[in-house]
Amino acid sequence: MNVSTVSKKLWCAHKQLVILLTPLLLLPLLFTLPEKEGKCLYVVLLMAIFWCTEALPLAVTAMLPVCLFPTLGILPSKKVCPQYFLETNFLFLSGLVMASSIEEWGLHRRIALKVLTIVGVKPAWLIMGMMLTSAFLSMWLSNTATTAMMLPIANAILESLFGDLETLKKKCKSPEETEGDILNGHSVKLHSLPSVPSEKQILSIDGPDGTEQTDLLTAEEIQSEAQYQLKVWKGFLICIPYAASIGGTATLTGTAPNLILIGQLKSYFPECDLINFGSWFAFAFPLMLLFLVLGWLWISFLYGGLNTRLCLKKHDRRADAEVRARALIEEDYRKLGPINFAEGAISFFFVLFAVLLFTRDPKFVTGWSVFFKKGYVSDAVTGVIVVSILFFFPSQKPSLSWWFDPKASNTPYVPLLSWKKAQDSVPWNIILLLGGGFAMAKGCEESGLASWMGGHLQPLAEVPPAAAVMLITAFLACFTEFASNTATIIIFLPVIAELANHVSVNPLYFMIPATIGCSYAFMLPVSTPPNSIAFASGHLMVTDMVKTGFVMNILGVLSVSLAMNTWGVAMFNLNTYPEWAHPLNKSAVLTGVHLSSVQLLNTTH
Repeated sequence: MNVSTVSKKLWCAHKQLVILLTPLLLLPLLFTLPEKEGKCLYVVLLMAIFWCTEALPLAVTAMLPVCLFPTLGILPSKKVCPQYFLETNFLFLSGLVMASSIEEWGLHRRIALKVLTIVGVKPAWLIMGMMLTSAFLSMWLSNTATTAMMLPIANAILESLFGDLETLKKKCKSPEETEGDILNGHSVKLHSLPSVPSEKQILSIDGPDGTEQTDLLTAEEIQSEAQYQLKVWKGFLICIPYAASIGGTATLTGTAPNLILIGQLKSYFPECDLINFGSWFAFAFPLMLLFLVLGWLWISFLYGGLNTRLCLKKHDRRADAEVRARALIEEDYRKLGPINFAEGAISFFFVLFAVLLFTRDPKFVTGWSVFFKKGYVSDAVTGVIVVSILFFFPSQKPSLSWWFDPKASNTPYVPLLSWKKAQDSVPWNIILLLGGGFAMAKGCEESGLASWMGGHLQPLAEVPPAAAVMLITAFLACFTEFASNTATIIIFLPVIAELANHVSVNPLYFMIPATIGCSYAFMLPVSTPPNSIAFASGHLMVTDMVKTGFVMNILGVLSVSLAMNTWGVAMFNLNTYPEWAHPLNKSAVLTGVHLSSVQLLNTTH
């Protein structure tokens, strides 16, 4: 067989080879390092490689500590298993249940169309509307669900503005655009979103398509206008997954890495109570808005949305298309009808959910948790209380006359949310992934691996903390382009916590930027599910994402650095090394004290 055939066969079996060879290649760790630290590092690296290569499903890899930690003598089973359903998982679960109820009654669609009717229909303003809506929804819904819902709406609006995409591509006669047309046409055939046709049918309205006006233009003008319209089309599609990834960072329940941070903080630093839903939102929401505005300016500039027509009223063929697009959005919003009882109820409980979580203990003011025994009521308790109501609150307005009307139908009432719907909507694999991260962190702490790694990071103490923040954020933003953001933060957060401890820097100063940086994956289609969904629409190329995402990553790193060194310092007192950070070294300190005592006794006798 030639080299090409062998390489193809190796690629076909690469996952099986990774599963078989990785444990063998890592065996020297068990014999060259201190016993317990070496065994824990063996498990950590094994899981890291399996996560990065996806040789096993992510959730299956996350369960490896259940069998490996006890059998290798790292942690007993009774300490490993409880890590898979800590209170952080309940907070995440309550957020997912609330999101499924919003999707069940279509409230997310009403919010999206309302925002688009407000912002206007000029390309730059529509891009802003798309980004604001996607970011807001992804604060509560999953980033993937938000992107899947917003893309068909964007495609329908774009067809109203510019006509059919295939016709538009034919008007672009340059070789570069012709090649892109061939590639994109192939992608459309294989990967077109199944929800787009139904969305187009819903949003379609009668009206002129504007093609008759092109007869009055020269060939050069037609080509130039078509190229502009194609650029705007790409800008629309690319802004949605980016905004969804940015928006998820604003709330603890918005994305899994935020919850990993909370779980590992409670494991490593039990006395640290600075981060909860309210304090995180107060810090991360302004950061989200800042990055969203910078991202909007960059995407609008790159894809033709920023021009003099943004502020000036000018009647031309584009204005006619914008009128049709506005009519399309307003007509679709009217089709939703007035808010019904179920939508109103979900809106109320959604606002109640957010307000109660935010005001429980926001740190900068006294929260309502003071009315209960200190330390007993957490964000998880609050979330579960609110979402439990959804399973019995009626979806139709109760009527007293029903009790006295013998002719009224006796059908059972339908609650706002059924358990079947919630069960189908909850990604249980992510909950297992969270648990695997907490179990790994517990193993690193108990085995002494965290302290051992921190001791070998001492040379990094020479790097100024402000520069270290930028380096950590940039590194993790690049690493997460190729690996799951949840797996990335699970792998690196213990190391970063130990690094901060050994250089006597507030651990939050390094851990918060690392967590947020894991959500800033913009350069590749495989980086995040939202990126993959947008790319699968067939209208984007890898080069579009790379050139846009590269600058987005830079803007993200700068935004995080600015936030950490301004309002982050004031909110979390990051300029001082806190007392709660010392327990991380407690085991090492106790070990050192014990050894010193033994040596003293030996010299005495």
